[in-house]
Amino acid sequence: MDNSNTNKVVVITGASAGVGRATAKEFAKEGAKILLIARGKDGLEGAKRDVVACGGQAWVYSADVADAKQIEAAADYAEEHLGPIDIWINNAMVSVFSKAIDMSAEEYSRVTNVTYLGQVYGTLAALKRMKERNSGRIILVGSALSYRGIPLQSAYCASKHAIQGFFESLRAELLHDNLNIDLSIVHLPAMNTTQFGWVKTRFDKKPQPMGKIYQPEVAARAIVEVAKSGVRLRMVGYPTVQTIWGNKLVPEFLDHYMAKNGISGQLTNEPEDEDRENNLWDPVPGDQGIYGGFANRAQDYSIYDKIVENKKVIGIFGAALVGLALLTGFSKKVN
Repeated sequence: MDNSNTNKVVVITGASAGVGRATAKEFAKEGAKILLIARGKDGLEGAKRDVVACGGQAWVYSADVADAKQIEAAADYAEEHLGPIDIWINNAMVSVFSKAIDMSAEEYSRVTNVTYLGQVYGTLAALKRMKERNSGRIILVGSALSYRGIPLQSAYCASKHAIQGFFESLRAELLHDNLNIDLSIVHLPAMNTTQFGWVKTRFDKKPQPMGKIYQPEVAARAIVEVAKSGVRLRMVGYPTVQTIWGNKLVPEFLDHYMAKNGISGQLTNEPEDEDRENNLWDPVPGDQGIYGGFANRAQDYSIYDKIVENKKVIGIFGAALVGLALLTGFSKKVN
């Protein structure tokens, strides 16, 4: 597969807002043909306008990724109207801000069905068609929370952990079958997206991203680069690296740190509107756009990601991290 996105057929789930919509704009700048999938029709039409404004071609398809049949139909639509799918990006998600003990079984099921199984269904739909041509790239969108759970988002964190396991299993199978299909995963840090304005919450304070926040374009640029390179894994933003490696090296410390800071760190001092709609079961009406309400705290660049693009530098950096992990593991065994 060549490394240009010009005229490529790209399918993006969760494309009506946030990272998915920002990613669509980045692909549009490179002349891609894009199928935008989400539930909300208003957001989809807004995303389509963004893509066209950036020089791309866009089609919209309203579907719930939690329904495998709807995703199969969306894949059929893409191949019929845009052409053979070159790149499929699984990005859709929902969450609930709540302590686990207050969650319902139905809420756990819904978050899992969208955030985890939605990526499974999208991957299988893409793989079914790519396998016939022995060509294509599939990208799963993970998170630093794929490795480290935090309070108030147990369903979301568990779903992101599940995505990582699915990715590793399927990637090994693709390698075994010697298929020319690249499977990649991109792990994101805290992002200034719309989710915090429409996520379901049980708290009287507005939710917020925890830690250092990035604008959605930082993630979008990384996803587009992965679509070109087919690299196995990409961590976006240095806080993602810190979280993942910190949990490998000092998990118990992070347990206590999150116990102390993880709840207050995800709630603002602003009162939440008791009547605000959420998107857990149905899309919130209107075009919500790309951004959340944290632009004054969000960075639109990442020095770490600039370093990642220099393969020689990141190779040395990665080797040093692996060496540190091995030494730490050895030390624990000795003691």
